[in-house]
Amino acid sequence: MSPFLAEWWDLRDLGNLVGAILEWISERGAPDWVTYVLSGIVGIVAVLLWAILSQLAFIWIERRVLGRMQVRLGPNRVGPWGILQPLADALKVLAKEMVTPRNADRVLYWLAPILVVVPAILVLAVFPFSPGMVVADLNVGVLYIVAVTSTATIAVFMAGWSSSNKYSLLGAMRSVAMLISYEVVQVLALLAVPVFTGSMRLGDVVAWQDNYNAWLVFLQPLGLLAFIIASAVEVNRSPSDIAEAESEIVAGYHTEYGGIRWGMFQLAEYVAGFAVAATIVTLWLGGWTLWGLEEWVPGWLIFLAKLYGTFFLFIWMRGTLPRIRIDQLMGFAWKFLLPLMLLNVLLAGLEKVVWTETGASAGLVLPAFAVLNFALTAALIVGWGAIAGGLSPRMRAKRPLLVREVGGIYYQPLP
Repeated sequence: MSPFLAEWWDLRDLGNLVGAILEWISERGAPDWVTYVLSGIVGIVAVLLWAILSQLAFIWIERRVLGRMQVRLGPNRVGPWGILQPLADALKVLAKEMVTPRNADRVLYWLAPILVVVPAILVLAVFPFSPGMVVADLNVGVLYIVAVTSTATIAVFMAGWSSSNKYSLLGAMRSVAMLISYEVVQVLALLAVPVFTGSMRLGDVVAWQDNYNAWLVFLQPLGLLAFIIASAVEVNRSPSDIAEAESEIVAGYHTEYGGIRWGMFQLAEYVAGFAVAATIVTLWLGGWTLWGLEEWVPGWLIFLAKLYGTFFLFIWMRGTLPRIRIDQLMGFAWKFLLPLMLLNVLLAGLEKVVWTETGASAGLVLPAFAVLNFALTAALIVGWGAIAGGLSPRMRAKRPLLVREVGGIYYQPLP
């Protein structure tokens, strides 16, 4: 292999390029703290550029895909095939006037959009795009994800309360109720992964899946399904985008926001969606590994391909599933998902103990666990749904409840 090809092949891990630049700076006599600060700045700038460019691309992709699903064209005027439409939308948002309501709490009103974006950006720091491409390789990466993402709830309520708008306040209150409810489900779904792998470091979770040639999607299907549902609520994606139910409460907690402030809320939702997809790829889909293909293809390309494919799932859900009511969404979290996640964590711990105590080989135990977990996932969903009454027509109301009690007129349907 020629020196040029050897150098290019070494760049299959972009961390090598950054390391070479920092080493060159250090050799020129720069202090250690300069190298440390520059490494952080390079990582932050790279993550921000990737997130912003990916958002612009997926705004166009999502609108085009939804247009095709709804038998229409989607954006097709600005630029060839409409690819410049996201840029035009961004320029429009930047040019719009930012109005502050007269009775708003100005400090909190201005601070809320910033506090919504910051956690979405910070959580990207711990995801390993490849073995050497991670901004902060924390040994408590799973806990970091849970802790950082939960702070967005405060910013959402700040935005609704500080606007001095009753619709914004109602939207913020229902958003906070939804976020808190599904954060419990999300945490329990994430907890099963460290229980099974024995580590909360994201790199170790990826290495565990690579060592045993077993993605956790085959060993934790119920946890992944619940995490996808809970994450759709957390990032305000259909069918659970009730906080932005335009036909009910105008636009939710950010009704009074316009211009770049509104754009920051949209940026936070997209970046949080990428963070959710990165979490799924890292914890359940093997991260940058693909059964040996990472030896020939750059790991970060494999990671991004998995991430974009996972994010496409949320676009598909938006174009397929109708929006559900708030009471149905809350009941689904507490009555259906929460008991199943408790059982899932218990099952993961039990399987880990059985594997450790018996000392059986991974080639024998893991396929058995995979078959067992898929069977239990189907049985628990159908069985618990039947017990909860969701699948039983006898449990459904035959007529509107409390009609006679509130003085309404009830018409007996014709036989």
